[in-house]
Amino acid sequence: MRVAFAGTPEFAAAALAAIHAAGHHVSLVLTQPDRPAGRGMKLTPSPVKQLALQIGAPVAQPQGLKLDGKYSDDAQAAREALLQAAPDVMVVAAYGLILPQWVLTLPRLGCLNIHGSLLPRWRGAAPIHRAIEAGDAETGITIMQMDEGLDTGDMLLIEREPVRPDDTTGALHDRLAALGARLVVQALADASAGRLVATQQPEQGVTYAHKIVKSEAAIDWTQPADAIERRVRAFDPFPGATFECGGETVKLWQARVRPDVQGPPGRVLQADGAHLVVACGEGALELLQLQRPGGKRMAAQSFLQGRPGLAGLDLGH
Repeated sequence: MRVAFAGTPEFAAAALAAIHAAGHHVSLVLTQPDRPAGRGMKLTPSPVKQLALQIGAPVAQPQGLKLDGKYSDDAQAAREALLQAAPDVMVVAAYGLILPQWVLTLPRLGCLNIHGSLLPRWRGAAPIHRAIEAGDAETGITIMQMDEGLDTGDMLLIEREPVRPDDTTGALHDRLAALGARLVVQALADASAGRLVATQQPEQGVTYAHKIVKSEAAIDWTQPADAIERRVRAFDPFPGATFECGGETVKLWQARVRPDVQGPPGRVLQADGAHLVVACGEGALELLQLQRPGGKRMAAQSFLQGRPGLAGLDLGH
């Protein structure tokens, strides 16, 4: 089939690679404009654009898709490119722009979205982060027929994936990206053969995975230790859970719940050898991997060597 593709990050690049490897003709790739990245803030193409150039697919990078919006010229150019590409279907994965109705109806088979949750749970921008943060036992991939709502379209294919007790967003992301890539190839084969069956999303169980913002990174030590530990994993690799310690903002990358220990929330209960334990609203956390500003991730033992005298310190103020 002739496939148009819209996506931006690594999650989407995995799907684009699978679609190309399956022999489909990628007639156009839509991705976000190049963004500054790295220490030098050099304009850098998205992972999807980099892959599209490697496979020889034409690329469009509109800033918006509303024909009567702020970037109407970009939208009109994208429309002309899509019409010329004449796709049978568009596959969308973590694109970053809302698709207006003219895009949804342009391909003969519409637009298929690869969503990183078991819809209708965790509609929205950050389904992987929120599943870990909430302590979900499982998540998965839903291939969805897109409509104008926020992840409200009919479900076409679903596959489940366990959330492991030690999963970070990075680790779960990689498994779901591979799963989404495999599942969308299956969806394209089923669509070509007329085998896709659409199922309306249930009205019960709807939750929203709001976008992760940096202001969420600060640890609230009055929360239960298990909730903080889940957030630490959910915010790895971005934005990282943080706390203030001696005038520095320290990132916490790995922790272990200590339900047997209690104290005033935020109080450093132990800081010796390889053990750094902080009291929480319920239980305590043993901080295992940390990162000082400008430094690398390090074990608690290395962190404590550079920060003596932490025992008894109140991290909550």
